[in-house]
Amino acid sequence: MTDAPPPRLVDDRLRHWAEHTPDAPSIAYLSRSWTWAETLDRVERVGGGLLAAGIGRGDRVAFLDKNHPACTEVTLGAAAVGAATAIVNWRLAGDELDYSINDSGARILFVGTELLPAIETIRDRLEHVERIVEVTPEGTPGDAYEQWLAASTPAPRADDVTPDDVCLVMYSSGTTGRPKGVMLTQRNMVAHTLNALEGWHVEPGDVSLVAMPQFHVGGTSYSLFALHLGQATIMTREPDAASLAGAVMAGATHAFLVPAVAAGILASGPEATALFGRLKYFCYGAAPMPMPLLRAALAAWPDTSFVQVYGLTEVCGVITHLLPEAHLDADHPERLVSAGTPLPGAEVRVVDPVTLEDVEPEGSGELWFRSEQVMAGFLGRPDETREVLTEDGWFRTGDIGRVVDGYVYVEDRLKDMIVTGGENVYSPEVERVLAEHPDVAELAVIGVPDERWGETVKAVVVLKPGSTATSEQLIAFTRERLARYKCPSTIDVVDALPRNPTGKIMKRDLRKPYWADRDRSVV
Repeated sequence: MTDAPPPRLVDDRLRHWAEHTPDAPSIAYLSRSWTWAETLDRVERVGGGLLAAGIGRGDRVAFLDKNHPACTEVTLGAAAVGAATAIVNWRLAGDELDYSINDSGARILFVGTELLPAIETIRDRLEHVERIVEVTPEGTPGDAYEQWLAASTPAPRADDVTPDDVCLVMYSSGTTGRPKGVMLTQRNMVAHTLNALEGWHVEPGDVSLVAMPQFHVGGTSYSLFALHLGQATIMTREPDAASLAGAVMAGATHAFLVPAVAAGILASGPEATALFGRLKYFCYGAAPMPMPLLRAALAAWPDTSFVQVYGLTEVCGVITHLLPEAHLDADHPERLVSAGTPLPGAEVRVVDPVTLEDVEPEGSGELWFRSEQVMAGFLGRPDETREVLTEDGWFRTGDIGRVVDGYVYVEDRLKDMIVTGGENVYSPEVERVLAEHPDVAELAVIGVPDERWGETVKAVVVLKPGSTATSEQLIAFTRERLARYKCPSTIDVVDALPRNPTGKIMKRDLRKPYWADRDRSVV
């Protein structure tokens, strides 16, 4: 691979590889593939098309689809004209979709064919969208996105684009029960790519597998690794077993996957397990891997290098990592339950959440990080931004942990967040919906352990006098109004909820029986 200068903007490396290795493979997706030169041409056509539509610095567009190279093209093309792309979670229900799209202020919406019916039902509620561009998985004849690209004049990167321009808006659950738009700048994203690649080795011929959803930093931020390295990418539409197996058989060597995927592979039998042993690097995160599963994976794939990552959307993805050598350190087996060490350039503090003073060494407190990766803030929410970002640049994670010998251990949450299968679910968001059921008097939503998903959503409900609603009926009610992964998998109906003297529901008491035998109280 040709040596490349340090990047300053998110598309710098794409332009480098298009100049120096124009005919080398860039990305393969379903039945199509593109070279680096072709990828740059498509990105510049996106930029030209956006400029022709009046989209420029400070504007936003939105992308809604399952994994598709068009998402990367739109993101980079928009960034090249100083605009930002809001990548919307395609699993959201109708009223959740219009909220995120409206909140982003997107003027153009790129939407996949499968999601178009959902958009048509809420089209009259989309306040800012001036144009909808349909994207088909295979670029079939009549694909509006392909036609739009073909009709656009390629545009070079605008001269006034700066590293501090917001290029991505990623939605993360918030304290109001509604998602918040996390504004990530070009500087943030470049810093994340450079820092998170520590300990990540690539040789000529290696291929990156992008399978995690692009509405998640685990998909979008990870996809920039290969772009930076000049490494070919195989992108799957979804992380299903057949697609993942096909990608590995086609030569994928490096992957980022959630622990639930690893569990599914190991449960699929010896042939599937042997196939995935071809991976050189298995990066896992969004939730730590349960210890029995991690030990099984290490034993099944002894020639694979494992990297665990911990992070948040607000830091572009990864902020600490447990590198391959730490996974095999027989002298420190306790580090397998850690989140590893901070990335280069990242500072960490452990702070008493009440006094805001640093705790004693190795003591537990809220984890704070400072890095060039820390977001610019929440879109349109300055007050909530100030709640998590200090004036001197520290980001308050809301996670409780400690640091021992440089290794970060994440132990609990201040925030009411549930991480299920790598997806963040904020309890008030679920509670807001379930409280609308006419038979529900009060409730609490908690996360409980799940061997496949790490955590799963559970509701504990008190019914109104004389009500006879069943758990099944209540779950069905939420599934009509929320994305499936946010809905409770189980609901307990009880006579009363535990409260402290001030009347606050004691969620920790509700959670305690489920986590009593666990190494940590979050997964």
